Amino acid sequence: MFSFPPTIIGMLTATVMIAWMVACFVLLMPAILLKLLPYPPLQRACSRYCIWIATNWVRNNKILYRLLHTEQWDVEFRTPVQPGRNYLLICNHQSWADIIVLFDLFHGRTPFPRFFLKWELMYVPIIGLACWAMDFPFMRRHSKEALQANPALRQQDIETTRRACALYKTEPVTVINFLEGTRFTEAKRIARGSPYRHLLRPKAAGISFTLNAMGEQFAGLIDVTIAYQPTRKPLLWSFACGEQDQLAVHVDVLPIPQEMMTGDYENDPEYRKRFQAWINGIWARKDARLERMLTTRPAAQATPAHG
Repeated sequence: MFSFPPTIIGMLTATVMIAWMVACFVLLMPAILLKLLPYPPLQRACSRYCIWIATNWVRNNKILYRLLHTEQWDVEFRTPVQPGRNYLLICNHQSWADIIVLFDLFHGRTPFPRFFLKWELMYVPIIGLACWAMDFPFMRRHSKEALQANPALRQQDIETTRRACALYKTEPVTVINFLEGTRFTEAKRIARGSPYRHLLRPKAAGISFTLNAMGEQFAGLIDVTIAYQPTRKPLLWSFACGEQDQLAVHVDVLPIPQEMMTGDYENDPEYRKRFQAWINGIWARKDARLERMLTTRPAAQATPAHG
């Protein structure tokens, strides 16, 4: 581990991560091009190759963090996970740093994770193509006005979820869903009338479709709660600068009730009510857990983290 000012640590971390990302992308390009060919066995082989490259990217990032950061994460695993089993993972969402933390934390512990991503990320250089090559599902987020004008748009995300789950049935996977659908900010919490202190309202439809398609394959629901150190900087930059070396993470593996794996969320009001009650119960406990995690931290009274 090296001792430098936070800004220097951040610049070194970002530079090495970007350089390594570009190098990995160069290695991915042949597989990305081959995956355009309409031959499913070749497409699956290309995806597995891309995942192997990405797994090594995560491993090298972990080495980088240990060299540059004084990492003393407070991680509580309430229940062990099994590397060869499929899991559905949910987590509170505050920053792009969440993705780095989850990759780091579950590297070697669970199958390589796939995230439900916003469609706009498809056009982000390097990241968009790489995630497409690894079969990350890209979800279109339509406004309420657009959905009211064209209700058929609701089916786009449902079909995306179904196609992704069909692919995931063929190999071990950790499916990650940020139920809030977007990063938490206090302004969003107030504007959306969230009943939670540290969370936005969860979106239950996507996870319902995932359970309908793959529920029997999941060994459990991994519930992750991340509490960052207060900072005035954007969280991702604060993480890169080594200021989140004492972040707190709570991990629990919850059983998935059998009755939640089958049902028509769109057309069955009773099932939808039961499913939302189950998710809301998990979310209420997560909110209370976050409150405890944040208020027991040494710098809990400082300005809250953002970004």
